[in-house]
Amino acid sequence: MAGKKKVTSARIISNKKITSFHRVMKVESSFLAASSRPGQFINIKPAEKGTVPLLRIPLGIHKINKKGISLLYKVVGEGTKILSERKKGERISILGPLGKGFDLDRIEEKVIIVSGGHGIAPLFALSEEVIKKRKDVTFLLGSATKSHITCVKELKKLGAEVKIATDDGSSGKKGLVTCLLPGQIKGKVTIFACGPKPMLRAVSAISKKYKVNAQVSLDEYMACGIGACLGCAVRTKDGYKMVCKDGPVFDSREIEWPPAKMC
Repeated sequence: MAGKKKVTSARIISNKKITSFHRVMKVESSFLAASSRPGQFINIKPAEKGTVPLLRIPLGIHKINKKGISLLYKVVGEGTKILSERKKGERISILGPLGKGFDLDRIEEKVIIVSGGHGIAPLFALSEEVIKKRKDVTFLLGSATKSHITCVKELKKLGAEVKIATDDGSSGKKGLVTCLLPGQIKGKVTIFACGPKPMLRAVSAISKKYKVNAQVSLDEYMACGIGACLGCAVRTKDGYKMVCKDGPVFDSREIEWPPAKMC
């Protein structure tokens, strides 16, 4: 369940470029450090002043530590460009933590985490927490090409086994990351996933076929972050729900998925 949330003025500790496309911003906030859970997100105001961009940007919580949180983001538009120019020592407005994170109360000893594209952003904090529970973690990391891949060294340092798939074959197996999944399902496992909708549909179909539980983090445009604007509705077996309020993490069996290509 979602816990406490508020607007916090957090101090920027660092805002580093890690690939040609990605940056990691570390912010200091005792409230966010104590209140955030893997799978939750925040809404951040990129500019210190003014109304450009008009809306806050939703970002998955990438890491959680004793002093604050880290945010992995991709520079793709005006808002994230402004965010990338923010400096160490400046203060930044953050609304959060928001949404429902991953349910870690009942998971199997074998855990498979599937990431596609920018889906790695909220999955690193999950990996840290799951490994703390002494679970056996295999991380399937998918991307368009080698230059878009992040966090491999950090995941291996945690103790996760990492397998990679790229669309162009520049790293790991050529093809869809979901093609790696069936070969990793042996016995009782729990699957977690975040990435593009076609990937999540495939993960859901595979988990259903092999009769294992899967939790998926949906990526919708969450403008308000609190379920007021109704812009992130998703169809479930219990009717429409708001991704920002009722998710972004759902049991894959809840969602009304269209037909999926498994591999």
